[in-house]
Amino acid sequence: MESASVAVGHAEHEHHGPPEANQSSRIDRQVLGILIFIVSEVMLFGAFFAAYFFIRVIANEGGVWPPEPFELPVAVAGVNTAILVSSSFTMHWALEAIRRDNHTALKAGLAVTWLLGATFLFIQINEYVHIGFSGRDGAFGSIFYGLTGLHGAHVFVGLLLLTFANVRAFRGHFGPKAEDHLGVEISGIYWHFVDVMWIIVFTAVYIL
Repeated sequence: MESASVAVGHAEHEHHGPPEANQSSRIDRQVLGILIFIVSEVMLFGAFFAAYFFIRVIANEGGVWPPEPFELPVAVAGVNTAILVSSSFTMHWALEAIRRDNHTALKAGLAVTWLLGATFLFIQINEYVHIGFSGRDGAFGSIFYGLTGLHGAHVFVGLLLLTFANVRAFRGHFGPKAEDHLGVEISGIYWHFVDVMWIIVFTAVYIL
């Protein structure tokens, strides 16, 4: 007993520094990190929406929206919205595939999601080229390019995450266990955020 007590006491003295951080078993640290990051991004978009609605409600004296002579390609933006929303379904398909250890469906889902996201970004850039006004054309031009451009930047970041996920998927890095496909899950959470945010941007800017 005495030797055991000495061994325990010796082990306690071997530990230096603060105790290890307590980790909740309900949510992974990386998942929690991306969720907190998304909350901060929601606040960023909220600031842009506040400016947008300020211009629309208070600064828009004519009452016509968008103000003359601005015209928005609603049909093109609607098709682009359908493309981006579809990518959420393919992203979900990829995640469910790796949970079932189906690597072929994972690769297909991630690749199609990337292609849909790239198509969305290409159409948005093409819209900028042909829309007929720039960010320097009045308050509406500034807030339109600011809000849609902010979202476009998030799509670009999402495509980078999907690129890494695709490379890892084709190298066989992911597995069915939760800790073995965090790269897919985190990319999916971010991508779903990008999709939901675009639905809000599209509704506020192009529809209402």
